[in-house]
Amino acid sequence: MTLLRLIETTPGRYSLLLDAGTTPVDALVEELGHEPNGYFWKGVAEVLVRTEAPTLHGRFAYDPEGGMFCAHGADRAALHELEALMNLVVSDGERMRRLVTDAEASGFEFDD
Repeated sequence: MTLLRLIETTPGRYSLLLDAGTTPVDALVEELGHEPNGYFWKGVAEVLVRTEAPTLHGRFAYDPEGGMFCAHGADRAALHELEALMNLVVSDGERMRRLVTDAEASGFEFDD
């Protein structure tokens, strides 16, 4: 079962969703000094795009809330690629630890 969902919200418009607080890495995120809310996951997505998939930059928008991460737009392929990247992080504690540590070392600030 995947924690992220890519849905078509209206014809030709898509949303990638994650219910915050439901991932296997939530306790680790808290241990690292963050709250695993939608805003934190937006930061994770931004770091992944910046460091691993810069061709995704600008191809969708973010609209997180406290209880949910959301990225949306008309580019289904871009959202699907983001989904694949995020799926690697939501359940892998070591990868999450590395992502947060490296991001903070480079000056990135998570808005959680």
